[in-house]
Amino acid sequence: MLSPERPLPAGTRPAAAALLLLLLLRGAGAQKGDGCGHTVLGPESGTLTSINYPQTYPNSTVCEWEIRVKSGQRVQLKFGDFDIEDSDACHFNYLRVYNGIGPTRTEIGKYCGLGFQMDSLIESKSNEVTVQFMSGTHLSGRGFLASYSTTDKSDLITCLDNASHFSEPEFNKYCPAGCVIPFVDISGTIPHGYSDSSSLCMAGVHAGVVSNILGGQINVVISKGIPYYEHSLANNVTSKAGRLSTSLFTFKTSGCYGTLGMESGVIPDSQITASSSLEWPDQTGQANIWTPERARLKRPGPPWAAFSTDGYQWLQIDLNKEKRITGIITTGSTIAEYYYYISAYRILYSDDAQKWTVYREPGVDQDKVFQGNTEYYQEVRNNFIPPIIARFVRVNPLKWHQKIAMKVELLGCQFSIGRAPKLTMPPPPPPQSSNDFSLQTDKTTSTPEIKNTTVTPTVTKDVALAAVLVPVLVMVFTTLILILVCAWHWRNRKKKAEGTYDLPYWDRAGWWKGMKQFLPAKSAEHEETPVRYSNSEVSHLRPREVPTILQTESAEYAQPLVGGIVGTLHQRSTFKPEEGKEASYADVDPYNSPVQEVYHAYAEPLPVTGPEYATPIIMDMSGHPTAPLGVSSISTFKATGNQAPPIVGICNKLLARTDSSSSAHALYDTPKGMPGPGSSVELVYQVPQSMPHFTGS
Repeated sequence: MLSPERPLPAGTRPAAAALLLLLLLRGAGAQKGDGCGHTVLGPESGTLTSINYPQTYPNSTVCEWEIRVKSGQRVQLKFGDFDIEDSDACHFNYLRVYNGIGPTRTEIGKYCGLGFQMDSLIESKSNEVTVQFMSGTHLSGRGFLASYSTTDKSDLITCLDNASHFSEPEFNKYCPAGCVIPFVDISGTIPHGYSDSSSLCMAGVHAGVVSNILGGQINVVISKGIPYYEHSLANNVTSKAGRLSTSLFTFKTSGCYGTLGMESGVIPDSQITASSSLEWPDQTGQANIWTPERARLKRPGPPWAAFSTDGYQWLQIDLNKEKRITGIITTGSTIAEYYYYISAYRILYSDDAQKWTVYREPGVDQDKVFQGNTEYYQEVRNNFIPPIIARFVRVNPLKWHQKIAMKVELLGCQFSIGRAPKLTMPPPPPPQSSNDFSLQTDKTTSTPEIKNTTVTPTVTKDVALAAVLVPVLVMVFTTLILILVCAWHWRNRKKKAEGTYDLPYWDRAGWWKGMKQFLPAKSAEHEETPVRYSNSEVSHLRPREVPTILQTESAEYAQPLVGGIVGTLHQRSTFKPEEGKEASYADVDPYNSPVQEVYHAYAEPLPVTGPEYATPIIMDMSGHPTAPLGVSSISTFKATGNQAPPIVGICNKLLARTDSSSSAHALYDTPKGMPGPGSSVELVYQVPQSMPHFTGS
């Protein structure tokens, strides 16, 4: 045994100090020693610090943390800050990490150094890790802050990380348990957002996104900062008021944080009950009763207040059916003359208002005690992680100021699948006569399990196949119908555009006249041959039939030239036939021929080489009687010179053309732009366009 009177040799002092530290560690649990600081060891994640962090850690301290996660998983360790003095080359001040727990553990590494940057993660080979911190004599050093999680949480961050450490406008991170620490500040609140200098994980707890006991995933969105950040109290975290920042961040959530009807009046007065109500007469003698229906958040007037001030009081809300309840907001009396509020309470829930369950956090054997108000008017929010699935909710006050009084609103959303666990109500806490008593809660029959019971619907293969085929078939049938409708419409439009007497646009005279100047001129042998009538053909006609033949009604188009052997009938005619009228003066009628060609209603224009006049008719004026001078004919030919055309009778016989050049002469009118012949004047007539009927006998 070492004697205190004799000084120890210099070489034995470190060994004695180490022996003393080992004696301090003997018999401890998962956290043992006098050098342990803030510690939260959760089933999947946690946070640990050295003693006095972020201040200088004391001399001659030691602490060991034994970390266990689920079997089959491994542990990863991340340091948010590391500042351990290394003047003795890690002999007396250091941090050691081991694989395993107990005598069989193996060392992973030994670390020391002031301002040492450890960006990489330290991973174990099993589901158990031992972290050992030891300090000797030193002058400076804050110690360390570290977080751990299972290795499947690849995006693990520490409680010291804030939004300014990340450049992405939106990102997901995993927050460890235990990030509600007194040396970290946040500014802001939901839904306005938090300053970018705030701790991400602590703000996540304040916003009700993650639990301080369990940790969890956060989805962060960065946006432009605002001039001022409000302060508020929520989930046992107080945010401070802050000034303008470059940017702010908010959290993406499931959206199940709406009000359930206390403030809006959706919940009727009959569904709000209480253990008792405060009643007293005012100065006029009228009774004032602070009934349960007055416990509506943000409603003007007095709140609900209990007649008695003990731990047996409660306020009950019936939601009419099961709801998913994610949080609660409370205030005090909101009246300055009555400075009443509840500072701590429990939450109980039920499906039938008979058997009640006290809310507990997963993995915790004690009832959850929620922090209430610290003054009579401020709103305080607490979230349920995981949420409660129930119809009835009771608020059981545990601490209060002067009297039990409150206004309340429940947060959540509709829920129709699954049921909340049902446990019998534990014995009520013993009555307390003071508002500063210590919290006492009794154990329930079993630990309630509050789970997210959302059921994912099962989709069979048939349903999936139908979901694919039905839209495809609808699209195919719709396409076919559109094609048929378009084809029918196009066909009707084509029929209407090309009727019996209509031509396609490429066969109309207007288009042809515009194009014929680009076509080569016809040779003389293809010129149009005039229509000729012989004496034999005309001799058998009666005089009355001649004017009838030559007569025509006024029409848009000239009458066709018929009769005799007409050389031009094999070409397309420029005349429109009269429907239903048969020619009686021709031996050959090309319109009634059994092998007649099918022409369009309007034929092609006249040849390019000839003048734009109809084919002349050769008339023999000799040997035939003339008609009376009173009847005139209309000529389409122009006489040479300025001589007016003579009046010739209409009953002249047709002149037969012979081989003799002196019997008859054919003369075409002089086309426009060409000089007329200077020789003898001979009149030639075309079939008239219109003429009155001959009525003389």
